[in-house]
Amino acid sequence: MKAVDGTRVPGEGSLLLGIGISAVGIGMYIPFSLVFFHHVTGLSFTLVGLVMTVTGVAGLVFMPLAGTAVDRFGAQRVNLVLYGIRTLGFALYPLADSLPAFAAVALVTALADRSFGVVQQSLIGEVARGAARDRLQASTRALQNAGMGAGALLVSGVLGLWGTGGFTHTAWGNALAFALAGLLVSRVRPAPRADAGPGASAAPGAPGRPAAGYRTVLRDRPFLGLTAANFLTALGYSALSVLFPLYLTTWLAAPASLTGAAFTVNTVLCAGAGVLVAGRVRRSGARRTRSAALGAVLFAAAFAGQIVLGTLRPGQTATLIALLAVVVVYTLGELVHSPSGGALSVSAAPEAVRGRYLATYQLSYSLAGALAPALFTALLSVDGRLPWAVLTAAALGAALALLRLERHLPAHAVHAEPPAAPAARRPPVPAAA
Repeated sequence: MKAVDGTRVPGEGSLLLGIGISAVGIGMYIPFSLVFFHHVTGLSFTLVGLVMTVTGVAGLVFMPLAGTAVDRFGAQRVNLVLYGIRTLGFALYPLADSLPAFAAVALVTALADRSFGVVQQSLIGEVARGAARDRLQASTRALQNAGMGAGALLVSGVLGLWGTGGFTHTAWGNALAFALAGLLVSRVRPAPRADAGPGASAAPGAPGRPAAGYRTVLRDRPFLGLTAANFLTALGYSALSVLFPLYLTTWLAAPASLTGAAFTVNTVLCAGAGVLVAGRVRRSGARRTRSAALGAVLFAAAFAGQIVLGTLRPGQTATLIALLAVVVVYTLGELVHSPSGGALSVSAAPEAVRGRYLATYQLSYSLAGALAPALFTALLSVDGRLPWAVLTAAALGAALALLRLERHLPAHAVHAEPPAAPAARRPPVPAAA
């Protein structure tokens, strides 16, 4: 393996393979979550939905504790613990045929699921430096999309063979997937902690590590600004799954089957072109703030396109072509923004408190996801174009905020590679007497 700042990082193949296998497990139940747990536990849809809502909120509360655990014990150790919890949880789901048992298993599993993104982002920061972080961010997102798509297809085949009884086999398949992923990630070797800027220190839990907590995060105004900007962009990430289907069937009166086509285009592009687009952005030498801002501007262009489409309301064929074009622009914005934004947050977090910083940053995604359904449906009830107008303004605001934050964030976070030092000026030759 090459050096940490080079093309690959130690154990990268195992890390990415583990992420891909884990994504297959997630894809096997996320698209069918209510139906999945109803058939696995035998409980009613109402009870399953109530338990999932309560445990999901509890998982959000647990995220700050996961950040503290990362800073104390290291991201890799916490990552392995979460894989172990998810393995045990899905192995027990078929046995949880009563409400208390299901609630207990669902609560523990939800705590691990909600915190996993924080820990995985911290792990990328722990094993990679410089441009390698951007590349791992892009590879991770591509594998997650491909794995979830494969998992959804796999469970469809299982249900075709065994009917709804196949959900039990799917639960055990999930447990196996998370166990394999954990074994693979255990082979990754964290990089030596380097002096990558303010806050760098000894390994987590080492004697003499400076005491720090969430007060450190709350005093870091540039990072809080970065988190607020990401909240505005995260609303856009929720648009395809929450707003798009409603807008399509109500305001445009288009067939619901177009939703599936849009999701397919998005998933295929993310899985197939994610690494290529991110590599092109990385090789261009663009600052992370500027490439993330470009992704937000592409989001805004896609949302503005929905406003135009909702105003003109062309025929069905023209609507299909326009919608797919909008989804392509939206996906391109996602592919440009996601690796740069993720690497920017990881690199802007001081190493000693990276877990707490990233837990705070990830809350912007969670809060946006929780707010999006109520916000979008309320705006849609007034005018179908209104939510897209709000999203356009939010995306442009995020882009502007990222550009203004550039000079306040650490240089090693803004630049994937250290900027070249200016050539030393040669002293003038004294004139001859």
